[in-house]
Amino acid sequence: MKRLPIILAIFFSQIPQFSAAQFLPTNLSSKENRAAKKWVNKTYRSLSQDEKLGQLFIVALYTNKGEEHIQSVRQIIENEQIGGLILMQDDAGRHINLVNEFQRKSKVKMLIGMDAEWGLFQRIPAAHKLPWAITLGAVQDKSLIYEMSSKIAEDAKKIGVNWDFAPVVDVNTNPQNPIIGNRSFGSEVGNVTASALAYAKGLQDNGVLAAIKHFPGHGDTDTDSHLELPVVSHDIQRLENVEMAPFRNLMNEKIGGVMVAHLYVPALENRQGVPASVSEKIVTGILKNQLKYNGLIITDALNMNAVADRYKAGELDALAFKAGNDIMLFSQDVKKGKKLIQNELDKNEIPKWRLKESVKKILLTKYYLGLNDLQPRNSGNILAEINNNSHRKLAQKIYANALTLIKNEGKLLPLKTSETYYFVPLEEADYNTFYSELEKRGAKIILKKPSEIGSIPHNSKVLVCFHKDNSTAYKPYKISDESQAILKEMAKNHQVILNVFGSPYALRDIDIGRIPAVAVAYENNDDSMIAAAKAFLGKTKIHGRLPVLVDDSLKAGTGIDLEEE
Repeated sequence: MKRLPIILAIFFSQIPQFSAAQFLPTNLSSKENRAAKKWVNKTYRSLSQDEKLGQLFIVALYTNKGEEHIQSVRQIIENEQIGGLILMQDDAGRHINLVNEFQRKSKVKMLIGMDAEWGLFQRIPAAHKLPWAITLGAVQDKSLIYEMSSKIAEDAKKIGVNWDFAPVVDVNTNPQNPIIGNRSFGSEVGNVTASALAYAKGLQDNGVLAAIKHFPGHGDTDTDSHLELPVVSHDIQRLENVEMAPFRNLMNEKIGGVMVAHLYVPALENRQGVPASVSEKIVTGILKNQLKYNGLIITDALNMNAVADRYKAGELDALAFKAGNDIMLFSQDVKKGKKLIQNELDKNEIPKWRLKESVKKILLTKYYLGLNDLQPRNSGNILAEINNNSHRKLAQKIYANALTLIKNEGKLLPLKTSETYYFVPLEEADYNTFYSELEKRGAKIILKKPSEIGSIPHNSKVLVCFHKDNSTAYKPYKISDESQAILKEMAKNHQVILNVFGSPYALRDIDIGRIPAVAVAYENNDDSMIAAAKAFLGKTKIHGRLPVLVDDSLKAGTGIDLEEE
């Protein structure tokens, strides 16, 4: 398996008439150059026109939709010789066996993609969940992000995945964003760029392609593109300084893929309601010509309502390819898409060199992913391999490094085992791991339900925690009126230590002026609660920083270091 930072440095010149040699990276040995060139040219010549068109498409494979769905995917692979699959829910062993079968049926081995931003868990519940991007954005040591994405690459390869559609580089400036939110590294361009680079390098140094997304920037929307078409209405200067800035910063970092969003951006596309993913002005004019990106350009999923409600299946694929995309993700009608693209080629509505350009980029990427010599994967012990103690240790280390201390008046933290604390858990999620970990590590903790807070002696030290439901990345961060009222009452009578096991945006509705100690743990799961318990008792250093602007008093970068004892 070759290391991926070497790929995609210079694929082709800006002149349409190019030679095959222009597809090769410049920093390889002459022997490697010759081998890559030979395989790409030989494979390209071996393909019929229909097979070349097939390389442009990726379709979805689910293992929880029954045999009829699986058979339909099998037929598409056999009949259309598509370029790849995106693995969806939910059985790792079944995925491996099907991928092994389908790769055998493919004349050119397929790119196997997955949305695995926080590990395989995003699609496979039996895998171990790793932290969300917002948590990673709070981590100051970006080598931990590299370590995490390296682990994701290791797991991905075990199930046959060679392309992780990650990282998200959207700058989340809108707290009401329903689809990015926790998936963004934060609201600051510099932090997003540094975090995304570490993530992408961790993948590609370990043989899995990355794809930065969602170009030209999905961070300031209050609409979910899975449901309808979001509009980003900023002017050019703002778009260049914020939304597009991480993409521009990462253009020369040899990241193998860019995913284009289903967004309407009037400042970039003057045709009313035309999404970025089918806009030639955006994909070709900006991403390819202005930003000089020469790697693989892939659409966001074409089944999303933002585009699927506007265009017919197949027609959408042809529009996306004409705009400049190399790969149509989650195609809903490959056969029709191929036919319509060929019609456009025949009429010279799409120049013929475009197909050669895209197919050779795809083939060269496949070569450097090792698909010219692909070996089947083994499903025998897969669940133990993608969910074990190594994952838990890594996750807890990252959560510990992300934990952010905002206030610590009176030095209430770290907790002292010689003192007694009351614990009042609020909100809807489980808190038992945090409570039991504190007890296990020697803390004197008395649990009180919200209905029992009247029995807490005046001026006690009270640990109040918001335990938010983090079962998905899309759960709302809002704190209930009831919890807000309880916290306010507690702050009047006690020395409160507030910790948010959830998004830092939860603090938008909280007056922390009378709360002496405030921390954010970002997520509510066993690993984050164990890490927080250790840190609260002084066993690990606290040195995370807020990755987002919460409000005027809580800006991105806010945080206090607390050394371990």
